[in-house]
Amino acid sequence: MRPLLAVLMLAAAFPTMAHSQDVSADATYSDFNLKSGFLPDPHVIGMTAGGAIKVDVEGCDYGYVANAPDANFQFDGSESSPLYIYVESEEDTMLLVNGPDGTWYCDDDSLEDLNPLITLPAADDGLYNVWVGTYGEEMVSATMKISELNPVE
Repeated sequence: MRPLLAVLMLAAAFPTMAHSQDVSADATYSDFNLKSGFLPDPHVIGMTAGGAIKVDVEGCDYGYVANAPDANFQFDGSESSPLYIYVESEEDTMLLVNGPDGTWYCDDDSLEDLNPLITLPAADDGLYNVWVGTYGEEMVSATMKISELNPVE
């Protein structure tokens, strides 16, 4: 029994890393559906960005978010429907998205002025979970937008 006790004590002292974002959680700000050609374009959601959880998912190890997504949306597009998911804020924000196939996407400053942009050239149909985070630990005011039109053109 002593070896088992030692293993249990080690496991408690060094927990394994797990995804801290809960893709099954209800969205904090909005659950909605979008169909290719949606209007108005962009779809806009105001929120407070950030959270207490340091992001650590596949390919993304920066920023702070909440456990629950800020938005969950179901997308019904055509085979060539692009989606642009981006954030506008006067503070440094980041974006974390879990796509319908379980792929994680994240960005920090691709839009401009410390704002993130995730481009999905041919967005898959299905459920998208979106977290709007901050690069630092502070919570900030932000606006998330989803569009089929490129915001940088």
